[in-house]
Amino acid sequence: MRRWVRRSLWDMIPRDHRQSESALRRRQLVTVGFGLLGAVVLGASLRIEPGSFWFYPATLALAGVWTIGAFASGPLHLGHIRVWHRQDGQAEGRFVRPVLSPILLGLGLAGVFVIGGLVVREIAWLDRQVRSVLDFADQGSLPLLIAVTAINGVAEELFFRGAVYAALPRHPVTWTSVAYVIATLATGNVMLAFAAILLGVVVGFERRASGGVLAPILTHCAWSLSMLLALPLLFG
Repeated sequence: MRRWVRRSLWDMIPRDHRQSESALRRRQLVTVGFGLLGAVVLGASLRIEPGSFWFYPATLALAGVWTIGAFASGPLHLGHIRVWHRQDGQAEGRFVRPVLSPILLGLGLAGVFVIGGLVVREIAWLDRQVRSVLDFADQGSLPLLIAVTAINGVAEELFFRGAVYAALPRHPVTWTSVAYVIATLATGNVMLAFAAILLGVVVGFERRASGGVLAPILTHCAWSLSMLLALPLLFG
């Protein structure tokens, strides 16, 4: 387990993702501009009345903002992790795309949130914060909500762990987590902001270790889809 955690969240694989000064400045300007635009669209989408048709176009528009901003900023990378096996009595490592580990990590993180939900529902004002988000799940189409949740999870990681991370020459895990929380605060929902802190740190370390966005995307989607399905049962 310890080796698995180190491989997923800590051990950095070798890579060369260097950028010229002009390319870095351009990426920084693009990410700031699209970050501000995305925060506005995010705040507007979660202030739409639950059950409204406009919720789906608004959330897809948000995904479009994050995705366009990510690819407009510059090159993105999927990333790798190193796995070890023994051959002729010696340990040899090879690089593979991170798939199973990020999904398991996302499911584990969802389990932590479900346990935390047992406490949250006993605190009235926090319970109201969670239920205000769940109103969309209660009154919306579940298949559409699943699709929108997955699309937005991919888009957010492309932008925050792709474009924003690459735009930060120092302490990118910390600052991408801060940026993600600030954008989420546009919703005015304390519980979403708290979730953004924990999720942002985990996927930030995955980005640091793997050198790409694939692991953060899979963890984010596994976590968010699990929350979409589990929290209505917990707070029903």
